Amino acid sequence: MKYFMDTHDSKNGTFPEGISQSDLDAFYQAYAKACLEEGVVSIKTHVANDEGKAYCFNMAKDKEAVFRVHEKVDLPYDTIVEVDSIYPLEK
Repeated sequence: MKYFMDTHDSKNGTFPEGISQSDLDAFYQAYAKACLEEGVVSIKTHVANDEGKAYCFNMAKDKEAVFRVHEKVDLPYDTIVEVDSIYPLEK
């Protein structure tokens, strides 16, 4: 499995501007279901609702699986990139 980060920004039309927390919660349920169907693990989603931005950290076999999740829930994105994780070094 590989790690992927996707970004969404209301200025680019990839994050719904002014979405309520309850609507966001409901949307995430659909997103989580699509992830399960595609074998994608949603590790963490960071949302800055006041800024109209979201950053999603997922684990998947390949980038195409992450693309399919977004397609299933009709969620546009700015980027989906494969990332490496770096952990703090112990001193």
